[in-house]
Amino acid sequence: MRPRGRGPAQAPAPAGAVRLLERAATELSLAAAATDPADRFVEAHLAALRAGAAVVAARQVVGGRRRGPVNVWESLVALAPEVEGWALYFGAAAERRAAVESGRGPAVQGPEADAHLAQAEAFTALIAELLDVRIWLGGLPLAAS
Repeated sequence: MRPRGRGPAQAPAPAGAVRLLERAATELSLAAAATDPADRFVEAHLAALRAGAAVVAARQVVGGRRRGPVNVWESLVALAPEVEGWALYFGAAAERRAAVESGRGPAVQGPEADAHLAQAEAFTALIAELLDVRIWLGGLPLAAS
């Protein structure tokens, strides 16, 4: 992953945000390679979670008072209203992910996992563009330059 360098209009993404996007790219690779739909769904959701956390890391107020655990999806709505729809989508899917991870609830079918992966890929690419960072996934750029 490397900064795209669109010029001085936007400050480079903080290193922590870049690392979170790198982890998101890794999760997307794991999701794409997963043969089990439940694993594909969970890995895709974790990729989106890391991408959302990258925005929170990049936009949170420095020196602010830490109040305990942060819900990434709620924070994302406040810090990046331009991706509110995505935050609501993945926030709603968080309970499903938790149920799948713990073995509760109905099994994840292939089409559901594939759709969730596609959404996670699109969201992560959007976040990479929003933060002006290029993510490489399987030798190809995930976000257009």
